[in-house]
Amino acid sequence: MTPCPMPTLPKHIAIIMDGNGRWAKAKGQPRLEGHRRGVEVAEEMITAVNDLKIPFLTLYAFSDENWNRPKEEVDTLMGLLEWFLKTRQEKMLKNGIRFRTIGDTQKLPESVQRVIAETMEVTAHGKALTLILALSYGARNEIMNAVNKILSNQVPGTRYQVLRENELSDLLDTKDFPDPDLLIRTSGEYRLSNFLLWQLAYTELYFTKTMWPEFSEADLAKALEEYSKRERRFGKISEQL
Repeated sequence: MTPCPMPTLPKHIAIIMDGNGRWAKAKGQPRLEGHRRGVEVAEEMITAVNDLKIPFLTLYAFSDENWNRPKEEVDTLMGLLEWFLKTRQEKMLKNGIRFRTIGDTQKLPESVQRVIAETMEVTAHGKALTLILALSYGARNEIMNAVNKILSNQVPGTRYQVLRENELSDLLDTKDFPDPDLLIRTSGEYRLSNFLLWQLAYTELYFTKTMWPEFSEADLAKALEEYSKRERRFGKISEQL
């Protein structure tokens, strides 16, 4: 992707990749074909974001609620995830991509857990882009887990009397990453679907009717152009910026 000429680029983009099944259904194809194409688009966007030198990208790949889908679909999604990580480790390493995850990955099949651990180890020293996949992830669970750690005194070396915002942030899955500057959701849905509820407090939101399997570099450029026009005040007035 040609480097973006826009004056302001986000440091962290989060994407809710939505619409795979509906895209496939509209084309008279099985839902699984939509997911396969969705993986291809995800790879294209990873490359595009890396080319733009944006340092963080989080993709909502599999929510905690997605376990309720038909077993055949879940098994296919797990297979696609395992295949993607196995076959793209070398490319990630070559392009300086560091791979990380958020979510309850212990729920994933053991073979997927192994390839996740391997990919994280292989790419640990990547300096260009940190790619974060949200897997078996739910924001409410993430926050509840952090609170339960505090209530059960599972945080070594701490005795909380009054909890500060940064202390709770440090107990979340995303403690090593900055909050997203821009959230993109595809497919025409206008909700967050239990994704990064704490971290998106001041994130710019961008919704598009484009289904994820049809999302392109041009669509990404439109989202970035819109982002560049936003004035992020964080509670201040324009004159204070």
